[in-house]
Amino acid sequence: MTLGEVRSLADAIRAEVAKAVVGQDALIDQLLVALISQGHVLLEGPPGTAKTFLSQAFSTALGLDYGRIQFTPDLLPGDILGSNLFNFQTSEFTLTRGPIFCELLLADEINRTPPKTQAALLEAMQERRVTLDGETHELPPRFMVVATQNPIENQGVYPLPEAQLDRFLFKLLVPYPDEMEETRIVASYGSKQGPQRPADLGVSAVASAQTLAAASAALDHVTVADEITQYVVRLVRATREHAELAVGASPRAAVMLANAARARAALEGRAYAIPDDVKALAVPVLRHRLTLSPAAEIEGRDIEALVAELIEATEAPR
Repeated sequence: MTLGEVRSLADAIRAEVAKAVVGQDALIDQLLVALISQGHVLLEGPPGTAKTFLSQAFSTALGLDYGRIQFTPDLLPGDILGSNLFNFQTSEFTLTRGPIFCELLLADEINRTPPKTQAALLEAMQERRVTLDGETHELPPRFMVVATQNPIENQGVYPLPEAQLDRFLFKLLVPYPDEMEETRIVASYGSKQGPQRPADLGVSAVASAQTLAAASAALDHVTVADEITQYVVRLVRATREHAELAVGASPRAAVMLANAARARAALEGRAYAIPDDVKALAVPVLRHRLTLSPAAEIEGRDIEALVAELIEATEAPR
């Protein structure tokens, strides 16, 4: 697949998702970047902002095998991964696979379950495989997690462990729509009864696992110059040296940021990454990996504002 074909595929996916989802263009673009670079995405926003519906429409347009887990306080790791059950007819244990065995997994309200259950996703997100009773089971190579969560200020939520947050390529904030978009939403859906499904709104598959694999392979033709690599490293290392940050970003964050920059370039039909790719993706890549110092928390400092300051202070190549 050429880079021009990658761009055309992305345009087709955007058009299909737009049949069901009003607005959210920036979120859809970042979901595409994560898809092409084989990363996972965490969507955070207040209830009722179409986080789940967006992921369903996105999955429908991709034509991938879709699975959903509704995370609840009583959910157990076996409910996600599956388990070996004894079959009395054959006197053997039979593997019952959990919903994680799919290509695109919606982890809905992931922070409503305790950390013990959240940790069931760690191996799957990092290595695309699951270990049950000492036996390893491979997940599809295109396996992707789109998780949703409510803001930590909401009741009944558990914060995600740092190790799990670090496995998400992006943390995307889902805002309320503006007045014009909200008017379109109410006009479109206010007269419809019952649950809305993307397929009922005309969303159909315009891709497949094979075409998406070819699009990811096209990233091999995107060049990341040494100056861009050094820029990414300087930016990530600056987060570890900032006085208002208690915890900075890891080398994994630098690798993910560079890969995401390549994916953004490919989606725009370019064969090279530029500093603007890094700048555009730095906030969603870094915001969930940084921890404010106690003094910065007391002063009410904002992570996004700090990242923006670091971007401004870090010299970019010309």
